[in-house]
Amino acid sequence: MKAVLINGKEDLEVVEVPDPEPGPGQVRLRIAYAGICGSDLHYYYDGANGAFVVREPLVPGHEVSGTVDLDPSGELAPGTPVTVHPATFGEQRPGIEDRPHLWPGGAYLGSASTWPHTQGGMSELLLVDRSMVRVLPESLPLRRAALAEPLAVGLHGITLAGGVDGARVLVTGSGPIGLLTAAAALAGGAAEVTATDVLPGPLERARALGVHRTVDVSAEELPAEAYDVVLECSGVPASINAAFRAARRAGVHVQLGMVPDEPKGINLAPMISKELTVLGSFRFKDEIDAAVALLDARPEIEQVVTHELPAEQALEAFAVARDSQASGKVLVAL
Repeated sequence: MKAVLINGKEDLEVVEVPDPEPGPGQVRLRIAYAGICGSDLHYYYDGANGAFVVREPLVPGHEVSGTVDLDPSGELAPGTPVTVHPATFGEQRPGIEDRPHLWPGGAYLGSASTWPHTQGGMSELLLVDRSMVRVLPESLPLRRAALAEPLAVGLHGITLAGGVDGARVLVTGSGPIGLLTAAAALAGGAAEVTATDVLPGPLERARALGVHRTVDVSAEELPAEAYDVVLECSGVPASINAAFRAARRAGVHVQLGMVPDEPKGINLAPMISKELTVLGSFRFKDEIDAAVALLDARPEIEQVVTHELPAEQALEAFAVARDSQASGKVLVAL
C-alpha cells in the first residue's frame, strides 16, 4: 500500500509498504481522505510537535474518512463509509472518570507522543480498533466527512462553555479550527458570531461561512466587554490578551488554540477583575458523533476545505497547508 512517511525535519516521502493485517478487535479501513493538521505541519517542518520528536518514520494524519476494507468479525460490510475517533484512552484516574480523553497513557493517530509512534491515517490502508470506527450516513460525502475530527474539537470547546445558544460569541483565529468552531457556534444558535484574524484570506473564508462580523486585529481593536463567550483558536499571546479584554464581565473564555509549553506574556488582570471563567480545551471526548451529524445537516461547512491533492503531491499539500493566507483545510487524497 501507499503511505506518506515523515522521517524527520523536512524529510517526507511517499513509499510502498506491506498491507497491514487486522488483529483481534481490529478493522482495516481503506482511506479516502486525510486532512493536514497543525501537528502534522510541526512534525514535518520542525521534526517535532512540542516535546514529541519524530524518532522513527511516522505516518501523519488523524483527520480521516474512508470505507471498511476488512472486518474479520463480519459486523461491518466492505465499502461501509466511515470516519474514525483517533484516540485510544489510557488509565482511568479519580476525578476524571467521565473524561477519558484526559486519562494518562492514551494514544492518538499520527502522533510521536508514544513509543513506538502511533501511526496515522495518511496511507491507503489503516488498522484501527473497532471502537474507534464511526459509520457515516449515506448522505454524507467522504470529502466532507474528513472534517469530523477538527469539527469535534470546536464542538468540545462549545460544550465546555456550556453552549452558545443566544450568546454573543467571539472566535479568535480563522484557521481551519477557528472556521469550524465558528460554524459550530452558528449551528449552536449563537446570536452573534465575530471571527478575527490578521490575514484577509481567513477572514474572507469566515464571512463565507456566515459569521456576522470579521475583525482584522492587526488594524482594529476588538470592542471591550462585548462577548459572552470567547473561543480562542489561535494560541497567540496577543490574541489571548485581546480576548480577555473583549469578554464581558463574568464571561467565559475557552482556550482551544494550543500554546508552547513555556512562559508567555499573558495579561491576567482582565480575567481577574471581570471574574472570567477560563477553561482549557484538549482535543475532545465523544463530540465526533455530533460532528458527523452536523456535517450531514450543514453541507456548507465543506467550503472550509480549500485544497485537495493526491498523496503523490504530499510535499505540495504540506506547503499549501502552511500558507494560511491561501488555504483553509487541505486534504490529501489516498
